Amino acid sequence: MAAFVLFRRSGIFRPHKSWFHSSSVQSSSPPSQSRFFLPTEGVMLPIGAFNNKVAFITGGGTGLGRAMTNTLSQLGAQCVIASRKLDVLQQAAKEISSQTGNKVHAVQCDIRDPEAVSCCVDQMETLTGLPDVIINNAAGNFVCPSAHLSPNAWKSITDIVLNGTAFVTLELGKRLIQNQKGASFLAITTIYAESGSGFVVPSASAKAGVEALYKSLAGEWGRYGHRFNIIQPGPIKTKGAFSRLDPTGEFEKLMINRMPVGRLGKPAEIANLAAYLSSDFATWMSGAVIRFDGGEYVFMAGEFNHLQDVSPDQWKMMEAKIRSTKGS
Repeated sequence: MAAFVLFRRSGIFRPHKSWFHSSSVQSSSPPSQSRFFLPTEGVMLPIGAFNNKVAFITGGGTGLGRAMTNTLSQLGAQCVIASRKLDVLQQAAKEISSQTGNKVHAVQCDIRDPEAVSCCVDQMETLTGLPDVIINNAAGNFVCPSAHLSPNAWKSITDIVLNGTAFVTLELGKRLIQNQKGASFLAITTIYAESGSGFVVPSASAKAGVEALYKSLAGEWGRYGHRFNIIQPGPIKTKGAFSRLDPTGEFEKLMINRMPVGRLGKPAEIANLAAYLSSDFATWMSGAVIRFDGGEYVFMAGEFNHLQDVSPDQWKMMEAKIRSTKGS
């Protein structure tokens, strides 16, 4: 990552390559402030908070989905996890059930296919009845220059993220309305659903669509007892996501250095937030978009936040130049 210096142009100082030290940017050790923001990974809500509730989690067998499933199961929920890979689901369900003592059901489902979604919900109704909690977590993503994207590459992401979320939400929503049953819906998106981002354009576009879907239904379906909320996570390290988004591991260092809290998030942290938003402690929350990113978004948005890399001696030099500047 390039170092920067300020030079005067049209009466203001602007960044230019040369004199900030790059050592702080390239350091592999966590920034010192991370010691103030150590993660607490235990379950936050009281045990039993989800007793007699059913939770349906897409992508619940791996990564963030598995972490959320584990937390909800610890809190008493009977969980149903769904994805395309049945063997992965069954292994996760077995392991989580053995840890928590609560049943976790594995149901194979390709959420890109509305008929498969309907069959999945049929199975769930037979196993557990309709859910009280729905977490749309399944996603797909990879980094790619937009000029290299094929129609199939675009479709592979938008079919999972936007269409899959819509198919699950609409299928379950219609059945819940028909049965006069309330529920909490939660979508996991990303901070760049709001800002947009190059090199992940299909994901950014699809996640923005998911947010529009959820905010729209929060207004329309509240009368049926349905809440809709959104978490926008920043970088939380999981094996699956990072293997496609940071295959060399170099990007992780840059991410940490632009985090005001000095570290990446932990799966257990987002699991606690998801549990709260889905719980009876949050029944007045609907239509909310929660940015959960260690301050990354606001750091990147601030034009001068990179000045954290200026040394004390460089500040003295800059301040002297600023004081000597005359005129507007």
